[in-house]
Amino acid sequence: MVYSIRSKSRSIISSMAALKTSVESTFASSPINRPAGSKTMKLEKIRDAQQGFTPVLKRRSFSKLETSSSSTAAALTRDRTSYKVQDVAKSCGGLDYFEEMKQRFLSFKKNKYFEELEHFQNLAKAQSPKFMVIACADSRVCPSYILGLQPGETFMIRNVANLVPPLENGPSETNAALEFAVNTLEVQNILVIGHSDCGGIQALMRMQDDVDSRQSLTENWVVNAKVAKFRTKAYTAHLSFDQQCRHCEKESINRSILNLLTYPWIEERVRKELLFIHGGYYDLLNCTFEKWTLDYKGSKVDEEEVGRHSIKDHSFWS
Repeated sequence: MVYSIRSKSRSIISSMAALKTSVESTFASSPINRPAGSKTMKLEKIRDAQQGFTPVLKRRSFSKLETSSSSTAAALTRDRTSYKVQDVAKSCGGLDYFEEMKQRFLSFKKNKYFEELEHFQNLAKAQSPKFMVIACADSRVCPSYILGLQPGETFMIRNVANLVPPLENGPSETNAALEFAVNTLEVQNILVIGHSDCGGIQALMRMQDDVDSRQSLTENWVVNAKVAKFRTKAYTAHLSFDQQCRHCEKESINRSILNLLTYPWIEERVRKELLFIHGGYYDLLNCTFEKWTLDYKGSKVDEEEVGRHSIKDHSFWS
């Protein structure tokens, strides 16, 4: 009996040794294990085999690895490269920048919030801005920064090319903000700010007039300024494309100002001199700012969307 047990033990040990040798041999021949650290990987696989995986299953797995080892190794190389790129982007363009944002916030809290604690606590309860600003979404145009606007002073909406669509074009985030600002907050001024080198206006000037040719969301948005484009083309056909765009940048501001008058609740308040509409133009290169005010009595929007506008209080800040 003792001899039989010992014989069986020796047989089991021999089988395990053979399995170990087979596993090591298979892994050694596979390209996937050639990088540094492969020895650890082989030992882990051996442990797995010894902890319940049958030799048949292991042989099938290894056979599959052998037939696809080259493609697998290439795929893993690509994956490792991809992860490295993503990690670098995350650390350089994400985490580090958010750390900087965190420091800016803490600086604001220390140097602004606590210094004007009563003001900010009042703002937490309600807002009563006197101005509404409609500006471009361009990252270089930050009205709060360039005009020194403070929290609670201005209700703001930003979109591509600082456009105000006419009422007949239906709901949008811009006229929803207008409705709230004028009817609920009862702002006293609306300032539409355009700027030089506007990508939205450039897209408008380049696009075809055919409706079927519009292929992007941007084109379907900037078409709200199509009248400004038509007027620009009519008056500046002899000018270069860049000069035409600069003209259209200002023309579109005045078109948005006239579009504001298509909203009855805005037109009524303007007529009663409870609300004033202004235009502004920021020159990025020269850091200058033009400002003008709509002369309501000399302006009109007709049914053909051509209309006319008259301005007053035109000033140039440089």
